[in-house]
Amino acid sequence: MAKASFFAPSCVLVAALLLSACDSASSKGDGSNNDPSVARPVMVAPVRFDERARKRTFAATIRPSIESDLGFRVSGKVAQRLVRNGDRVHKGQALLTLDANDLRLQLDQAEAEVKAAKTNLTQAEADERRATELQRKGWAANATVEKGHAVAEEARSRLIRAQRSLELALNARDYATLEADADGVITATLVEPGQVITSGQAAVRLARLPEMEAQVALPETYVEQVRNATATLSLWSLPNRTFEVRLKELSLAADPTTRTYAARFSIPDAGEALRLGMSATLTLREMSAGHSARLPLTALFDHGSGPSVWVVDGEGRLTGRRVEIDRYDDRAVLISSGVAEGERVVALGVEKLDPGLTVRAISTLTY
Repeated sequence: MAKASFFAPSCVLVAALLLSACDSASSKGDGSNNDPSVARPVMVAPVRFDERARKRTFAATIRPSIESDLGFRVSGKVAQRLVRNGDRVHKGQALLTLDANDLRLQLDQAEAEVKAAKTNLTQAEADERRATELQRKGWAANATVEKGHAVAEEARSRLIRAQRSLELALNARDYATLEADADGVITATLVEPGQVITSGQAAVRLARLPEMEAQVALPETYVEQVRNATATLSLWSLPNRTFEVRLKELSLAADPTTRTYAARFSIPDAGEALRLGMSATLTLREMSAGHSARLPLTALFDHGSGPSVWVVDGEGRLTGRRVEIDRYDDRAVLISSGVAEGERVVALGVEKLDPGLTVRAISTLTY
């Protein structure tokens, strides 16, 4: 019984000694969190000064500069539709045709009117000459001669009217075929074969090529700046290619729903790569005086003395540096002063650092 009572306190003492040794080893292994001599890994960003540029991007859509509805100049029944949506057409190409039976009948009637007018004029001029000859010989009165002149003049006018009617009938026959007035793309077909339409009714919609533009919606804070900004365009399908664009038109009234202003930018060097309806990104860059360095927002901290950053020297030592902020932009901040070209600043985890710590740069962010 005495042996058992002696063994229990001995076990408790040994366990306590083991736990104490473990705690001591653990504290030694975890001492790097508080030991300033141990270099902590940090992510840094280099300081590079460039001309100050206010940059903003907007979603854009490629649209035609000129898009018009084409229609027949005469009424009739649509006989054929020769194009579909998306077809490329050339100037003078036939797009639709009308049933021309009635137009041919009108043409035949106009030709018959011309023949009749010519015959009538020939007879009237002969009568006029005969009356003039009889008057010269003294066998006809002046009234007879005047009547002959009037009849001949009326015959001449009738022939002119008939000839004009013939020209109109010829034009109407030609108008039975709707032709493209420029090179372009068919963006809509508004009638189908068998449909009876009136003159001037829209039949197809034609977008002219290569006159294309980018259409965007601008917030009212950018209405004035857009006139002095440099604009570039990049397609979502070709992100590595950039197009120079120019402001062509800016709406004077805001959209009542979105409260944005419609802006149209012309694309002078639009090539085969641009297609109607494509999505694009419009970048507006506004230059200003001076230079600034772009750093990530996560590099800033403020411990009561204003915005600051941690500068890392060549030996890995940290130095807190007060900086002047030019402006904030998306996920970055533009620094006008407080740091020098080529210095490195801590980009992430700045709130967990203290002056005097030694750090080790393991990666670099470029903004």
